Amino acid sequence: MIRVQREDFDVGAELERLAAGDHSVGGLASFVGLVRDLGGSDQVSALTLEHYPGMTEKRLADIEAEANRRWPLAASLIIHRYGRLEPGDRIVLVATASPHREAALEACHFLIDWLKTDAPFWKSEETPQGKRWVEARAADSAASGRWRGK
Repeated sequence: MIRVQREDFDVGAELERLAAGDHSVGGLASFVGLVRDLGGSDQVSALTLEHYPGMTEKRLADIEAEANRRWPLAASLIIHRYGRLEPGDRIVLVATASPHREAALEACHFLIDWLKTDAPFWKSEETPQGKRWVEARAADSAASGRWRGK
C-alpha cells in the first residue's frame, strides 16, 4: 500500500492494520524517518518536501512491487509525507510483513534505501542562512546500489 500525504500518521495504528488477521506473518519490520535539526553543520528549522502527484505514487508503487518480487511479503506499506515539516516530525513510514523475519527485515531495508534515491521528492531546508535545496548524497546512492545486482 502506498500513501503520499500531507497529514501525519499514527505508527502503531498503521502497523496494527498492516498484518491484521494474517496469522501467516511471523515478522514485521518497520522504519520511521524523522526530520533532523541539522543539515551538515547548519541548524535546520524546517524541511519542505515537494512532489508531482501521480508520478510520485507510480514510482513508489514500482519500488514496492520490486520488493514484493524479491521477497515473500504478506504485506508492505509506504507512507511518505510532503509539505513543510519541522524537526522531530515524521516524514516516512516503511513497513513490511512476511512469514519470516529475514525477508521482512531485508525488504524493509531495500525499500528505505531505494526511497532515498529513487523516489521523486525534492527537499529544501530552512537554515539561518536561508533556504537551500538538499543535494543527493553519495552514501545514499551507494546504499541503494548494493541492491541493484541482487
